[in-house]
Amino acid sequence: MDVPDERTMERLLRRGVAEIIVQSEFVELLKMGRPLRLKMGFDPSAPDIHLGHAVGLRKLRQLQELGHTVVLIVGDWTARIGDPSGRSATRPMLTAEQVRENAETYLAQFFKIVDRDRAETRWQSEWFGDFTLTDVINLTSKFTVAQFLAREDFAKRFKANQPIAITELLYPLLQAYDSVAVESDVEFGGTDQRFNLLVGRDLQEMRGQKPQQCFLMPLLPGTDGVQKMSKSLGNYIGIDEPANDIYGKTMSLPDSMIIPYFDYLTDLPDGELSEMRSALEAGSVNPIEFKKRLAADLVTQFHDAPSAISAGEYFELTVQRSQVPEDIPVFVLPALDELKGKRLSRLLQDAGMVTSISEARRLILQGAVQINGHVVKSDDGADTLDLKANDVIRAGRRRYVRLVR
Repeated sequence: MDVPDERTMERLLRRGVAEIIVQSEFVELLKMGRPLRLKMGFDPSAPDIHLGHAVGLRKLRQLQELGHTVVLIVGDWTARIGDPSGRSATRPMLTAEQVRENAETYLAQFFKIVDRDRAETRWQSEWFGDFTLTDVINLTSKFTVAQFLAREDFAKRFKANQPIAITELLYPLLQAYDSVAVESDVEFGGTDQRFNLLVGRDLQEMRGQKPQQCFLMPLLPGTDGVQKMSKSLGNYIGIDEPANDIYGKTMSLPDSMIIPYFDYLTDLPDGELSEMRSALEAGSVNPIEFKKRLAADLVTQFHDAPSAISAGEYFELTVQRSQVPEDIPVFVLPALDELKGKRLSRLLQDAGMVTSISEARRLILQGAVQINGHVVKSDDGADTLDLKANDVIRAGRRRYVRLVR
């Protein structure tokens, strides 16, 4: 077990950190030289991890390298309830099958960052599977409704006369009990999880355990530079996306996001980060050069260095020079009778250029879809567009297909 030196301690406490409750106690734990149990839970309500999740996962990896153990909680019970943190409405409940499928994908991506050999994976059903009504009532008796209505998102909805399901009030309690079940020393989460982590700290103390420390990470803005990164908002960069997409989406970031992304998501030395910040403030460098460096770093992390070089070349060709690459995917056009009445949005989805019909329609409305260099502004039928072999469709700035019969 390694006790962090002063420089390492500074990096742990400052880079990618919003708040530590209680920081002095957390530092003492690190100096004791015993393995800590670092809890992070996730609800497999969606299958993919994006860069917003990576902020916390990188911190876990840093602590693993000192010899500490990550305890990953798969929220196969809480995912069915839904945590409304940062939302204004109740989330739909998922089936056990949906949760299991999402979890498998999520875990594969999780261990792209966190060391699998120094981690425990625990499923809530290990302890909640045998929970009785008596256990639930005993758990709810520890806290008051007033305490939970003090939570910001609950308070807003209550004040606006918006519904709050009783099941949602159970969510923080179940997450808190996870900390008791695995005897967590430190729990990690975004700033929107502050209330839930503190409930876990309180419940541990009530159960005679030493209360966990709460390690809160900042919420990473998405590619719009404003709202929290989210798949539902379409402003995310997924860690499992193709290298060209990670690179291209990074290049689309507002200049204001260059420093936060380097700070939270890379190992760039503090000195270089400071020089970069000064250069941007002075306007002595073109921000695109720093974005290229950031994009290459991220692609290397989640793919490899050759992929980063290739993605950079692809970006320069397709975006900076606006040329059509020679080696682009092909899509076999359906028979003429099948094309009749098929909307362009559906064709884009069938060709794998978008993940959903809604994304395709959004791109069309934005004028971001072209056929042979001509912008298409309405979701016409594919037969009306008179599509034929060798036509090139472009969706967004980086996705192409060539049509073949």
